Amino acid sequence: MGRDGYLGEFEQMLLLAAMRLGDDAYGMQLMKELDTTVGRRVSRGSVYVTLDRLEGKGWIESELSDASPERGGRPRRVVRLTPDGLAELQKSRAALLNLWDGLEEALDPS
Repeated sequence: MGRDGYLGEFEQMLLLAAMRLGDDAYGMQLMKELDTTVGRRVSRGSVYVTLDRLEGKGWIESELSDASPERGGRPRRVVRLTPDGLAELQKSRAALLNLWDGLEEALDPS
């Protein structure tokens, strides 16, 4: 878990990106998804370190895909959320929605 028992921002973004990508959730695609969707450029190292941490917590699982000629015969590490990972996202979403509740006018004073 992130500090105080909640997902960190980058952990949450990676989990959400993995959900969006489904069977195409692997390192480079996750990086592209974050860049395209939220405008956040991230390093390959930060993605893989965080994926390792998320897998260690049981929030994702990974498997190697078949090797492909366009990758020089190397397989991809494809990730997917586990039920525990989904539960953590739900918990994080609920907490953030509770914090946002009632702040609409303060955030958009027009």
